[in-house]
Amino acid sequence: MANSLISVQIIPKTEKYEDVIPYVDAAIAVIDASGVKYEVHPLETTMEGELSTLLQIIEKMNDKMIELGAINVITQVKILYQPTGITMDTLTEKYQ
Repeated sequence: MANSLISVQIIPKTEKYEDVIPYVDAAIAVIDASGVKYEVHPLETTMEGELSTLLQIIEKMNDKMIELGAINVITQVKILYQPTGITMDTLTEKYQ
């Protein structure tokens, strides 16, 4: 069972202030390629997995933004670390 949930919002700064949605799509593609369970929400994406794995994914997301031409990246992160195990469903099951 996963030991962490991480919600991440990535905000790339582009040189000409162009639309950042393609950058966000690329960041989500990095998550998708990783194989971890995730859910996309309007203002952030939540991932489920091992803490070290999820942090590596965030690093790859930031690297991808720079690779695509962003000058810098603001990454906002919320982490729930629970060594005994945690899932998104555990926190949201009463709402589904």
